Amino acid sequence: MALRNYEIMFLLDSGKFATDPDGVTSEVNGILEKIGAEVVAARPWMDGKLAYEIEGQRKGVHYLVYAKAESENVQQLPRLCMLSSVVMRHLCILPPAQLFDLMATALINPEAAASAEEGTEVAAGDKAATEDKAATGDKAEAEVKAEAGDEAESAKDADKEASGEEETVTAS
Repeated sequence: MALRNYEIMFLLDSGKFATDPDGVTSEVNGILEKIGAEVVAARPWMDGKLAYEIEGQRKGVHYLVYAKAESENVQQLPRLCMLSSVVMRHLCILPPAQLFDLMATALINPEAAASAEEGTEVAAGDKAATEDKAATGDKAEAEVKAEAGDEAESAKDADKEASGEEETVTAS
């Protein structure tokens, strides 16, 4: 079977992570080794209050991992997480390949990802500015045409007056 890219978010016990971050990280890496996953990038993502109490805990650490593994082996992940004393919850998804590469790069080298994002924003900003100019140009063109139409109507009225024609309105 071929390796697939996975994004895995672990919710870890924040108390245990605060006292022994290396031990907790090694336990998560041990779980990933058991399923034969190749870790591309990993780091703690967020530490904070939980929306509701989980296993008596009100706080947790979200630990984000980008890994490559075979899908048959990933099926063992829920059982291994339930047996772990530090993993309270986990979520495993298959992100699109481009997103996987971008996010893994961002976790490894945040500066490179920031410059890539800035380039994307600049390109998007240039496109939006061009579209705004085009829309403004279209609006201006429509106004010019409307003014030209008004001038044409005025010219017709002037021609009618000059020729002595009168419009007759019939009442019914």
